[in-house]
Amino acid sequence: MFNAKDWPEELDALVAAPVNHTLLFENDAVRVLDTLVRPGQVVPLHCHRWPSVNYLLSCSDFIRRDNSGSILLDSHDLSPQPQPGAAFWGTALPPHTLENVGKTDLHVIAVEVKHPEAS
Repeated sequence: MFNAKDWPEELDALVAAPVNHTLLFENDAVRVLDTLVRPGQVVPLHCHRWPSVNYLLSCSDFIRRDNSGSILLDSHDLSPQPQPGAAFWGTALPPHTLENVGKTDLHVIAVEVKHPEAS
C-alpha cells in the first residue's frame, strides 16, 4: 500500500507548485485541490501523495514527464479524449512535471483521499 511519507514534503503539489495548485479544503480524511494550468505553462516537479477523485472543469492537451524528463503520459494518446464535466479516479502520482501543450486551460478539481484503505 502507498505510504504518503514516500515522497518528501517539499515535492507536495501545494509546496512545489503553488502557482498551479490551490487548497480549497482539508481535513484528516481528504484534501481538495483546484489545479489550473494555462496554455504553455509547465508545472514544476511535484507529486500527489494520495489517490483522488478528479472533476474536469476544462481540458487541454498535456504531457506528464517523470523527474528525468521521460514521458509518462501524452494526452493525445488517451481514448476517449477527456471532456469537461468528466469525473475520474486517479492514483497517487510520483514526482512529475506537467506541460499544457494545448490552446486552452487545463482546470481540475481533485479530492485527494488521505486514507484510501478505508474506502
